[in-house]
Amino acid sequence: MYDEFFAKANELLQKGAPFATATVVRAEKPTSGKPGDKAIITVDGVMHGWIGGSCAQPTVVKEALKALAADESRLIRLSPAPDQQTPRAGLADLPMTCYSGGVLEIFIEPQQPKPRLLVIGSLPVAQALAHLGKAMNYHVIAVDPDTDGVSMAHAHEVITDLALIPQHVTPLTYVVVATHGNFDEIALEQVLRTHAPYVGLVASKRRAEGVQEYLRQQGFTAADLHAFKAPAGLDLHAQRGDEIALSIMAEIVQRRRTHELLDLALFQSQPPLEPTAPAAQAIDPVCHMTVEIATAKFTSVYQGETYYFCCAGCKSKFERTPAAYLHASAPDDEGMAFIPLSEVR
Repeated sequence: MYDEFFAKANELLQKGAPFATATVVRAEKPTSGKPGDKAIITVDGVMHGWIGGSCAQPTVVKEALKALAADESRLIRLSPAPDQQTPRAGLADLPMTCYSGGVLEIFIEPQQPKPRLLVIGSLPVAQALAHLGKAMNYHVIAVDPDTDGVSMAHAHEVITDLALIPQHVTPLTYVVVATHGNFDEIALEQVLRTHAPYVGLVASKRRAEGVQEYLRQQGFTAADLHAFKAPAGLDLHAQRGDEIALSIMAEIVQRRRTHELLDLALFQSQPPLEPTAPAAQAIDPVCHMTVEIATAKFTSVYQGETYYFCCAGCKSKFERTPAAYLHASAPDDEGMAFIPLSEVR
């Protein structure tokens, strides 16, 4: 399991995809999860790995997505009666999604991809930005059509075609246009149609006002210009190219560390689905978990009535002694089989 865990983590890191890790740090019996069990949760809510039975999985996925959006780690405790647990600082008490007699404490940690710095231009400010970005552990992409990449060879990646800019922009890409008027407007038209959280323009105030007016004339709305900052950089009274670059990187850090919640849908390969009417649901008579009837894979007919189950284990228990479960109120999840999250939504 651990080989698969680290292999999946490496795969996501190489793709530049955010994910969260969940690790069981403490368990009170009866639980199927044990200390050291690990799982990875991707932005589309899929869990890879094991942290316990299906009574724990939906809550862990939900909290993992919250941690990813806020970029904050969290420690949670899952139990049948969270209001009866002794509170501890830094620990959030949450209920199991179905009855379970045990307690799990799980540490959830977001893993964000390396931020990108996309620098457009090749003059001294652009060159200094590339050096600073690398020193600050950004993945630096230079856009240099003027010198065919020669002046920006110290960047991690170099492209020379402005039309390729959108392909290199992610929701964690910070863009600086530093062409000093050579092709500011053309570059901005490309980048402002992406989801970049920051787009800075190196220009005088007068020049910046002219560029903004041009963009409005081209149909860009106030919402389109939300991430646009001109002139770029904090007011550090910078004069030299390297000082201007420093003021811009300081502004990027400020923007990055005070950002709104990350929109995870922007990282998903498919666009978010339109809201639909709630699906018909049933209650698993063994574990009391909610099961969507239309997609249920495990069903059983008893005395002319159909019952729906979250997994094969619950179905087998029911079929051995159906009457016992129809009158039971507190079954446990001992032996509950692991199933993909997609089967229990």
